[in-house]
Amino acid sequence: MSAPAQLADRRIPAGDDFLASEELRALTPAELIRRTTALKPLIAAHARECEMLRRPVDAVWSALRKTGIFYHFVPKLYGGLEFDVDSFIDAMLPIGEACASTGWVAAFCVEHNWMLSQFPKALQDETFGGEFPYIIAPGATMPPGTAKPVEGGYRLTGRWKWGTGVMHADWVLVTGMVAGETPPRVLFFAIPAGEIEVPDVWHVDGMAGTGSNDIVARDVFIPEHRVMDMGDMRAGKAYGARLYDNPIYRMPMLPFLAVTAAIPAVGAARSAVAAFRERLSVRNMHGTDQKQADKPAAQMRLAKADILTKNAEMLVRHAARANVALGACDKPAEVSERIELRLFVAEAMAQCREAISTLCEASGAGAHFLDNPIQRALRDVNVMSSHVVYDLDSAREQHGRALIGLPPNSPVV
Repeated sequence: MSAPAQLADRRIPAGDDFLASEELRALTPAELIRRTTALKPLIAAHARECEMLRRPVDAVWSALRKTGIFYHFVPKLYGGLEFDVDSFIDAMLPIGEACASTGWVAAFCVEHNWMLSQFPKALQDETFGGEFPYIIAPGATMPPGTAKPVEGGYRLTGRWKWGTGVMHADWVLVTGMVAGETPPRVLFFAIPAGEIEVPDVWHVDGMAGTGSNDIVARDVFIPEHRVMDMGDMRAGKAYGARLYDNPIYRMPMLPFLAVTAAIPAVGAARSAVAAFRERLSVRNMHGTDQKQADKPAAQMRLAKADILTKNAEMLVRHAARANVALGACDKPAEVSERIELRLFVAEAMAQCREAISTLCEASGAGAHFLDNPIQRALRDVNVMSSHVVYDLDSAREQHGRALIGLPPNSPVV
């Protein structure tokens, strides 16, 4: 077992990090977007520190709490904002532009409050309706833990990878399977963060600042009201679909997850385009007094990266809106529809990666100094694009199979 990670203070934050009910009621999508955009200089100034710490910087995280973003998908029943998916994208993009790692963690932690809305109402009463107006929680699914049924719930043991958000978490959301069940069923469990261990394993070449360390549970008791069927959430028919009228609580989970994780990639590509454009006007070509901005090849690369980035954003927005439309239907979404939306976002991620690579290739050796945002964008997007939902070959295969009437041969649908 690795040594425990140096966690941030996971207690309930100071009162001024939460918003008063009057401020929440007055908060509009436009104001939320204005607040996150205003934080770009602060977040960018701490981006290198975030990478070195291997987790989001506490001062930045506190500032993000004060914007109200973590109330975004908390149901209005509990005083939350219940805003739409476009305003979610708009509010998250500036964070991802300033620091992809911070943007990744923030976007997932906002989305995981949507996940909590899919659990039984008793857990929502315990969290949203209790001393927690929202949760900060990773959602770790691989590999599933082992759940043993006991009176009143389950005892869960496991070690999960990719615990994005765990470094500031007050809860964790993890999967488990009941041994001996046929067919196997994946359950989703909510655990107070004080009941798990966090080994320090997040030593990576990109997205280092996410602090996505492993999560370990050892025979932890989980009461029944903190458990739901993962398959129901994938299909958009978990408890949230029954409790709330808003179609965002009935949309399928996996396309929404893919959209969430793509937002910081679009942000990173935007930041790379801006950095390259600025660099063109000051960089002299080797052995000449000619500015790179005067070179047609550089102009074409800039144009290509800009269009790839903008097209990626359009694909992400289309997938987000289409997923909400699936939630608004009277019947559960078809698997083929979910597969198609996953492919849209996988293609968007590939385009962000191509855009950043296109610029890096033309930026010279100076772009690879660690204080240069272009090299960090490249390392970050390479790691982001390795997420299982962005396996482009698999996403294309599943869509192709669906087009000719074959069932999926992957669990990632």
